[in-house]
Amino acid sequence: MKKNKLTNPVKALVIGCGLALIIVLFVPLWQIELAAPQYPEGLILKMYPNKLAGNVDIINGLNHYIGMKTLHTADFIEFTLLPYIIGFFAAFCLVVGLGFKSFRSLIAVFALFVLFGIISMIDFWRWEYQYGHDLNPDAAINVPGMTYQPPLIGYKQLLNFGAYSIPDIGGWIFIAVGATLLTAIVIQYKKQKNATL
Repeated sequence: MKKNKLTNPVKALVIGCGLALIIVLFVPLWQIELAAPQYPEGLILKMYPNKLAGNVDIINGLNHYIGMKTLHTADFIEFTLLPYIIGFFAAFCLVVGLGFKSFRSLIAVFALFVLFGIISMIDFWRWEYQYGHDLNPDAAINVPGMTYQPPLIGYKQLLNFGAYSIPDIGGWIFIAVGATLLTAIVIQYKKQKNATL
């Protein structure tokens, strides 16, 4: 086995990651579900790589009463950048699998992918913090000391609303891609280690 050259199973895994990331461009990445007695069917905010979707208008109407800013896709630079970043990682995976067939390039794509994931979650938390804390003091409903920051992940009670923040289809694909790239690294490392014995 040539040193650093990826095995066929590893190449297949990496190519699969690239194809999966192309799918992410067309499906929602994350969702925040809101449940309250007056909305038994629930409300949902979906975040695609390039837009907000779901019950955005209803949520904006409710948020107006507690002084939260309204949500508009155009207000987030992330929705302009994300499709290009996801496209970059899709292309990088395909190039690693089909072109630069080296172990170092596989490690590089995984390291950058993990770094992007960490930065994305920090940015998401920052947005949620500003969204939930920067309130209009003249709002119709003003509860002293109350903030409305949604949970980064999981459940949180916000007045009479229960908020659930969880990955959507694209988010789960992202997680699967990260796990698959790590698996590919482990397989390749073991193959190379055995080849040197």
